[in-house]
Amino acid sequence: METTGLARDDRIISAAVYRLDGRGEVEDHWYTLVNPERDPGPVWIHGLTSEALEGAPLFEDIAEEFATRLEGRVLVAHNAVFDWQMIAREYARVRREAPVRQRLCTIALSKALELPLPNHKLESLAAHFGVVQRRAHHALDDARVLAEAFRPSLRAAAEGGVRLPLHECRPLTEWVERPAAMIGQQAGGYGGYRPGSWRPSRKRPACPYPNPGRYEEGKRLKQGMRVAFSGDTSVERELLEDRAIEAGLHVATSLSRRTSLLVTNDPDAGTSKVVKARQYGTPVVDEAAFGQLLRDVEPASEA
Repeated sequence: METTGLARDDRIISAAVYRLDGRGEVEDHWYTLVNPERDPGPVWIHGLTSEALEGAPLFEDIAEEFATRLEGRVLVAHNAVFDWQMIAREYARVRREAPVRQRLCTIALSKALELPLPNHKLESLAAHFGVVQRRAHHALDDARVLAEAFRPSLRAAAEGGVRLPLHECRPLTEWVERPAAMIGQQAGGYGGYRPGSWRPSRKRPACPYPNPGRYEEGKRLKQGMRVAFSGDTSVERELLEDRAIEAGLHVATSLSRRTSLLVTNDPDAGTSKVVKARQYGTPVVDEAAFGQLLRDVEPASEA
């Protein structure tokens, strides 16, 4: 699947599905372009221009066919939570419920299998299993590569007694579209798109709880802890921040010695927050682990 970007308001511009049987063998495959009714985003990545997408069907036109491919299946994807949320939002826009009840992330599976990968990119997983990529960032070829890499992963999990990391997909039952003017604020950059340039800053209320200190591995988060984020996230950053604040955490825009936890999907990146986290010994978790921690946040101590 290719999209106009990574944020909540971004759209699907191409989708591909390889259906596999219980052994990971290919049953059939399907591919379509989708007109996003907006700027196509980072053309230099996916190669799909406005001209190429102009005559493509709208999502509502392919929703039924897409649903027949997904219904009763487990959604397997590389960074599956991102794919699931994009699909769920597209169906919500056409006032339908996405027909997916479970997802499996091949990043999580590769971690469970303890594969010796240099990073969690699809190309690294493909190389590990000797799968040749022909057109990176093309939805159909990415789906083929993932299917071919998933087959030996499935076999390795069965042989090693590794439990498949299946997660429930909760239906998106409410959708509120942002004002169209927000999209129009994407100015500058190639084709009018510049990642991160248009997301408005929001003044958030101060956290009412004192900072209890650093997060300790194996323990619960506690209300008042200062949490910072670094790098790309599969869930839109604003949504992650909202969830953290709703749980009683303090979302910090920078990292200091008082920061309780850094959330990043790329702990080896050279961003200023990651570098400071190393210097200060700040605990680091990825987005998936943070999501699990948010489910059970310890209440602040009473004064």
